[in-house]
Amino acid sequence: MVVSSRTMDIIKTKKLEPNFEPSVKILSHIFKTMEDDNKTTSLPFDNSPNYTKLAKHIIWLEQKGLAKSTIDKSKINVGLTAKGRVFASTISSDK
Repeated sequence: MVVSSRTMDIIKTKKLEPNFEPSVKILSHIFKTMEDDNKTTSLPFDNSPNYTKLAKHIIWLEQKGLAKSTIDKSKINVGLTAKGRVFASTISSDK
């Protein structure tokens, strides 16, 4: 898949609009996916606006020290940091 230039710019610059507010639903989905895999996940990107939203959330997580991403051709590899794994297990706990 071809990475859209907007999505690629977000990931490369790691910058968000000052008024960006993450969606709890999207963050929960990311944490659930990452926690289940317990490793780096490769996310394909295309020209869909949903991928641009996802990229913004990944950068937000990186800015908080909860995730780390790298670009590999048309994919973004994302993994939780140690802090991110602790946070993910805390929010997904059934306690």
